[in-house]
Amino acid sequence: ERQETEKRRGEEALYTHNSTAQAHPGASADKQQTTMDRLFGRAKPQAPAPTLTDAMSNADSRAGSLEKKIQKLDQELAKYKDQMSKMRDGPSKNMVKQRALRVLKQKKAYEGQLGNVQQQSFNMEQAHFAISSLKDTQVTVDAMKAGVKDMRKQMKTMDINKIEDLQDDMADLLEDNDEIQEVLSRSYATPDVDEADLDAEFDALGDMNFDSELDLTGMTVNAPTGPITSSTSVPAKPAGPVAVDEFGLPQVHAS
Repeated sequence: ERQETEKRRGEEALYTHNSTAQAHPGASADKQQTTMDRLFGRAKPQAPAPTLTDAMSNADSRAGSLEKKIQKLDQELAKYKDQMSKMRDGPSKNMVKQRALRVLKQKKAYEGQLGNVQQQSFNMEQAHFAISSLKDTQVTVDAMKAGVKDMRKQMKTMDINKIEDLQDDMADLLEDNDEIQEVLSRSYATPDVDEADLDAEFDALGDMNFDSELDLTGMTVNAPTGPITSSTSVPAKPAGPVAVDEFGLPQVHAS
């Protein structure tokens, strides 16, 4: 009887647990997770993956530190060099020389490390530039795709036949406007003149002798033959008003 009672109680507890899990699945899952964390510990959150910018910043920081160390060693070398220039040859000078050589070896080592770090930084900068260029190219391609899409959408609203008809209408209107302007520019109350009479009068104008009004035959002009100097005689300015002809030119009398 005792075994049957315990078996029945276990079945009731299991039924109650299953009923609670079905009614509140989230609470049950949280309780199980809490139990697992208590037994095995909670997993630490993963750190974000380093970016290329972070790596470049670290490399630049290391390069700056190495440059400061090299600068400090240069100061020590200058100090030893100045000290050796004031010493005579002997054990003391050799000791200072050994110290200077050790500092020089350290400087060479730091310079090698600095060269490697600078090369790494340069390579990362090139990679960063390439990535940025690819991103910019992708943006450009996307913009071009959007532009082509908009152009196709706009082209669907245009009809080439309607545009040609519009151009023809515009040409006709301009031609009509030219005709209207020509009509408006006509002269009124103009006397009727025979074309033959106009031609005869024009030919008569060609036969007129205009040289008779200004006869320059027989004129002599005394121009200086050499350079003009202070002794060169210049014709005196005529006194009084100068007579002019009908064309407004001074009258010239033949000698």
